[in-house]
Amino acid sequence: MNNPYLPAVARITDIIEETPDTKTFVISSPLKFKPGQFVELSIFGYGEAPISISGGNEKSIDLTIRAVGNITKKIHRMNVGDYVGIRGPFGNGWPVERAEGRNLLIAAGGIGLAPLKPVIEYVCNNRKKFRNVTLLYGARKPSLMLFKYKLEEWSKHMDVLLTVDEPEEGWKGNVGVVTTLCDRIKHVSDTVTLMCGPPIMMKYTSISLMELGFPTGEMYLSLERNMKCGIGICGHCAVGGLYVCRDGPVFSLNDALKLIEKPHEVQGVID
Repeated sequence: MNNPYLPAVARITDIIEETPDTKTFVISSPLKFKPGQFVELSIFGYGEAPISISGGNEKSIDLTIRAVGNITKKIHRMNVGDYVGIRGPFGNGWPVERAEGRNLLIAAGGIGLAPLKPVIEYVCNNRKKFRNVTLLYGARKPSLMLFKYKLEEWSKHMDVLLTVDEPEEGWKGNVGVVTTLCDRIKHVSDTVTLMCGPPIMMKYTSISLMELGFPTGEMYLSLERNMKCGIGICGHCAVGGLYVCRDGPVFSLNDALKLIEKPHEVQGVID
């Protein structure tokens, strides 16, 4: 029997500079994964961290990583040819199949676009399975936007609406938080919403979408917790009787509100 705690050794085969503090690492690990799942990434001698899978194929997976702690800063100092450990994939993933034949809204903020990128790529490769598709994406600055080299291609398959908190020279797009884009969405009814980003972004975007009439039962969010084992044993990510690593990290909005203290603005919406 395979030991779920034992990482498989994998090689870094490519590194893509996304922003000044974020890189995508291509890892030679032929994992079969669903959009929204994550792996436990081991940096030998430093530790382990949960990282969402941002893409891949039959030979490798992509991990888009922002340097924010000891482990992620260490991998940013690594090079092509270096080795890491991989456990997984873990988690339930995005319910993409629920959106087939319907409208799809993808809302992301900052690094939250990385877990949603496999969904976007699936839509681009299977466009006829969906009706109207819209991507809302916000970043603090234009220079901090992820996957800028992908946006033109994605816009051929969906409406791509971008915004930044702080404009830089040459930026001619929207300025403001993600919620300032919500009134530009063309299709509300029969829409499945997938959302990932900072908690404050998901909170107020959810509120704005509910006010516009988006069905709360078809909104899904990716929650972040301190996930350690990945299989619901260690208890580090336990909340409300569930384990984010095993039962999530994707939850419906209705379920997510039951796991956390409800913001007063949305109390009564799902009761």
